[in-house]
Amino acid sequence: MNTVNTADFEIDIVADHEALLQFLYLAPVGLIQATMNGDIQLINPLSAQLLMPLAKEGMLSNLFDVLESVAPELRLMVSAFPHENGTVCEWFRAHLSAGTQGKRDARVLGISLIKLDASRLMAVLNDFSQQVAQERQLKHNAAWLNAVSAGIADYALIPLDETGLIEEWNAGIGRLTKFSAQDIIGQPYSVFYPADSISTERMRDFLCEAEEDGWSLSEGWRIKADGGRFWCSSMIVPVEDFGDVEEAAALFDHKASGYALILRDITDQQKDMGEHVRTMYCDYLTGLSNRRALFEAAELELKRWHRHPRPLSLIAIDADFFKKVNDTFGHAAGDLVLRQISLVLKETARDIDTVARIGGEEFAVLLPSTDIEGALALAERFRKRVEADCVTVDGAQIRYTVSVGVSTMDNTVASFDDLLARADKALFDAKHGGRNRVVAASGALHG
Repeated sequence: MNTVNTADFEIDIVADHEALLQFLYLAPVGLIQATMNGDIQLINPLSAQLLMPLAKEGMLSNLFDVLESVAPELRLMVSAFPHENGTVCEWFRAHLSAGTQGKRDARVLGISLIKLDASRLMAVLNDFSQQVAQERQLKHNAAWLNAVSAGIADYALIPLDETGLIEEWNAGIGRLTKFSAQDIIGQPYSVFYPADSISTERMRDFLCEAEEDGWSLSEGWRIKADGGRFWCSSMIVPVEDFGDVEEAAALFDHKASGYALILRDITDQQKDMGEHVRTMYCDYLTGLSNRRALFEAAELELKRWHRHPRPLSLIAIDADFFKKVNDTFGHAAGDLVLRQISLVLKETARDIDTVARIGGEEFAVLLPSTDIEGALALAERFRKRVEADCVTVDGAQIRYTVSVGVSTMDNTVASFDDLLARADKALFDAKHGGRNRVVAASGALHG
């Protein structure tokens, strides 16, 4: 019979433990072992390097606390994970900072969370900044191939003039949108958009992007003549770049300039991809856009602003005394308050605005085609609605307020980080001025 030498066994355990620590230390990605509550037990140097800029007072004691400002969803995703072990999320994107036009890309942190057992969690971190820029180009390439591939039935190919007016009608337009020639010829292509979901500036942006990049791609709701709507992949391409498609060549042979607008009904695909898209771009608790969605939208808006300056504003919002709500009524009540704030904010904003939750009780709204006066008016409408609102939990009425800071784009703003910092400074002034108020960034009203 074989016998086990206890001393040798203990030596093997120590050696294995040292090997594990060495692996953690030298791993080319950030590795963290934490409790299910986020308390960090083991962390390698790369993780510390990636997380230290987020850590308050340089403390890396709790993973969720450190990531709260850029990825508040993660704590809820872990607590709601129903399985004994497995992958909670894979390469969740957390935007650490926005890029600067023509100088540097946005900084993006990729985070995977793996539940090891009932008490342990493993986090894997990686810097995704370069990969995100590459993926954006690949996404455009894939969209182009999909748009011109043969056999697509649910699409319409629409000729536009140089200003974006619809020049002709064809059977494909009628089949997809139900509009007649009389309905649309001579109309701007915004006729296919729901009311207030596109501005004159945004229409011009899409045409300019098509000229500069070869195409302009977007997704969203479009409407039919009978009032029905469909989820649409929309692409605008300069006519001279559209010579490889037989139908387009036949349709546009007489044109030397202008654009082709391709509308594709991807409602079914959108349903299939819904959960995946929500995970990437929606806040887990409120259903608003998340920090990633806000930063990507802001990057595009600032690119457009540098091409053709126009009004662009940002609202930063913080729930007043939110810790007191949690401490008095519990975290479930606090979550209900955040959901209600989100609902009121979404109802107050326009479809063209990007409404996001960017931290624990922090929200932001990016307002294209909106000057400082318009942004202040929207912020004040929202503040008043919240002040008049309440949430009932177990028979108790919880009243709450918000403080709001507003900034606007001008020539002195170098990046979205700067625009956000100005709104945050105005928000700080609102809170220290008594809370439940709206404050404009210094100089914004006189810029």
